[in-house]
Amino acid sequence: MNLSTLTTRNERMLTVEELRTAIEGGEIDTVTLAFTDMQGRLQGKLLHARFFLDSVLDHGTEGCNYLLAVDVDMNTVDGYDITSWEKGYGDMVFELDLATIRRLPHRPGSVMIQCDLALEDGTPVRVSPRSILRAQADRAAEHGWKALAGTELEFIVFDTSYEEAWASGYRSLTPANQYNVDYSILGSARVEPLLREIRNAMYGAGMNVESAKGECNLGQHEIAFKYDDVITTADNHSVYKTAAKDIAHQAGKSITFMAKPNEREGNSCHIHLSLRGLDDSLVFWDQSAHRRTPLYDHFIAGVLATMREFSLFYAPNINSYKRFVKGSFAPTAVAWGLDNRTCSVRLVGQGQSARLENRLPGGDVNPYLALSAMLAGGLYGIENELPLEPQTVGNAYTSGAPTVPSTMREARDALAASAIAAEAFGEDVVKHYLNYADVELAAFDAAITDWELRRGFERL
Repeated sequence: MNLSTLTTRNERMLTVEELRTAIEGGEIDTVTLAFTDMQGRLQGKLLHARFFLDSVLDHGTEGCNYLLAVDVDMNTVDGYDITSWEKGYGDMVFELDLATIRRLPHRPGSVMIQCDLALEDGTPVRVSPRSILRAQADRAAEHGWKALAGTELEFIVFDTSYEEAWASGYRSLTPANQYNVDYSILGSARVEPLLREIRNAMYGAGMNVESAKGECNLGQHEIAFKYDDVITTADNHSVYKTAAKDIAHQAGKSITFMAKPNEREGNSCHIHLSLRGLDDSLVFWDQSAHRRTPLYDHFIAGVLATMREFSLFYAPNINSYKRFVKGSFAPTAVAWGLDNRTCSVRLVGQGQSARLENRLPGGDVNPYLALSAMLAGGLYGIENELPLEPQTVGNAYTSGAPTVPSTMREARDALAASAIAAEAFGEDVVKHYLNYADVELAAFDAAITDWELRRGFERL
C-alpha cells in the first residue's frame, strides 16, 4: 500500500503525510482508532501519536473479538459463533481506513481514524456493521450504481450532567427547553452555545454541516449534514453521535438519542437514500419525462416488501418499538406516499434530489445496519422487478396498510423467517443479529421495572 497516494474525503480530512507532519511537529499527540459495534457505538483505542507512527500506521492493531459479541453493558454472552469462552476470545485486526483521518476539534491534539475489522488471516469480519454495509454497497456497484444517503438524527438536551442523571436513576431531568421548540428560532437560541459548538466541531472533523433546528419534545433538536456515499454517511453519523455526547458532557449537560426516552415525542433518524450511476448519472429520475424511473419504483417496492422482515435493523432495541405510536409522526404503516409524513416511506425531490426517506428508524439506530437493510431491500426489488403498489394518499395511520412490528420479539421472528435476509446478508450475519435480539429480550424479560413496582409493591 502506497500511503502517499491515498486520497481523503475532503480538504478538512488529513492525508497520511499531513498527519505525520502534525505529529512530528507536536500538534497531534493522540490517535484514536475506532470501529462501530453492533449497538452503533464507537469502540477502539487511544494511541500515543509517536507509537502510532512507529508501530501501527503500516499494519494496524488488534482488539478482542468479544467487542462484537457483548450486550450493551459489555457483558460476554453466549450464542455467538464469532467467539466464546470455548474459543478463547481471541483478537481481530483493526484495518485502518486512511481516507478517514479526521481532527477532533473538541479534543485538542487528537485525530480519529475509522477501521474495518478482519480476522488474523486477513478475512473480513462479516458480522461487523461496516462490513455488512460495504457488502451491500459492492452489490450496488456490480450493477453500476453507487448509493448516496443522509441521516437526520434527533436528540434531546438536558441541563443535567450524565453523572447526575445516572445518580438520579434518570428521573426529574431538566430539559434544555420547557416547551415545544419545533423550528423555533428563540428555542434554538436557548441551546445555541451547545449546538454551535457541535456544528463547528463536526465541520472541523470533516463533515459537511447543513443546519440545526428545534423539534417537538422538550429540549429536542436536530443537526443536519449533507448527504454522501453510504459508508461515509454511516462513518460520519457514528463520529457525530459520540462527539455530540462528549461535547455535551464538557458543558455539564447530557444528550440522549434514545428512540423513546419519555412519553412525549421520540427521537427519530430519518434516512434519505438514492442511487446514482458510478459516473454520477441519474438512476431514479427520467429528466426527459420528468418522472420517476421504473428502476426507482422497483427499489421503493423492495424496501416496502422487506420492511417488516428487516425491522430489527431499523429498530434494534426494546425501546425502539415504544416510538411507533399512531399520530406521532413515527410511522406504523408499511406504505409510501409523495411528501406524506404519515407513511414509513416518503418520496421527496425531483431530478438530482429525487430520493426516498425511510421514517422508520429512531435515534438509537445503527446507521450501517439500517443503510444495509435499505440497500438490500431496494436491490431485491430491482432484481425481481417488484411492482410498486399505489401510493397512500391521506392518513397512513388509518389506511389499513400492513403495520411494522410493534415489539422487538415480533421483529426478531420476522428476520428469523426471512429467506430474503438470509440470501442478502448471509445466514451467518442473520444468526449473529438474531442472537443480539435474543440477548436483549432475555435481559428485558428478567428485569423488574419501575412500572411493576409502582403497581404491585403495595396494592397487589
